[in-house]
Amino acid sequence: MREPAGPDPAVELRRLIEVIAQLRQHCPWMAELTHESLVQYLIEESYELVEAIETGSRDEIRGELGDILLQVVLHARLAQETGAFDIADVAQALTAKMIRRSPHVFDPNGSLLDGFPTGPGNSAGPDYSAGPDNSAGPGDLAEIEATWRSVKNVERALAGAGSVFHGIPAALPALALAQKSLDRALPTTAALPGPEPLHGGPESAPPQSEEELGELLFAVVRTAHSNGWDAERALRTAVRRFQNGADSENETPAAK
Repeated sequence: MREPAGPDPAVELRRLIEVIAQLRQHCPWMAELTHESLVQYLIEESYELVEAIETGSRDEIRGELGDILLQVVLHARLAQETGAFDIADVAQALTAKMIRRSPHVFDPNGSLLDGFPTGPGNSAGPDYSAGPDNSAGPGDLAEIEATWRSVKNVERALAGAGSVFHGIPAALPALALAQKSLDRALPTTAALPGPEPLHGGPESAPPQSEEELGELLFAVVRTAHSNGWDAERALRTAVRRFQNGADSENETPAAK
């Protein structure tokens, strides 16, 4: 598949890095920014990108991706000013990680495995949706995911992590925290204590305490996890439907 013609990525990224460096030198507001003061913007921009992906147009997604890229370049610039690292170090570490976690695509030295097309505009790699008769069928996807998890576990061990949950931010929204914890625990745990995934309906007894409510919510997340659903996105979508319905009901006759 031929790549669409457009601006040169390397040129545009270099220009962006230059502009941010100049703003840090000459813009009083930008000069006052710190890693800590940028956190609120990073969180806001991340949620705006999520909303654009779920409900927005291509232009909205492009704009929100730009805002996230701004955060990355800004944080890297702040670190560069203290001599810690720069944007090249960030990119280099990320590239090395992707190569390390993708042995089904790359040799350890970073070159593509034999048989992958390397020319510009080629679609590299086998068709993983081809089916069980293909040498790269659905079973390979499970193997790829298992390898990715295995490499991540090795990385956590080398970093001195004593828990499978190491690195999961405690400040994640509760539903996302529960689902991420299940993602980590289930590959290495034969069974989890607590209620089975939720299958009840309207006849199910409502929770009688906050503790029971928590168990019910966790059962809902386990059900989402077992079906490959995103509980956080499902709840956001349901809330969005509720908001749209409530707005429609509250419209005045003139507004309608």
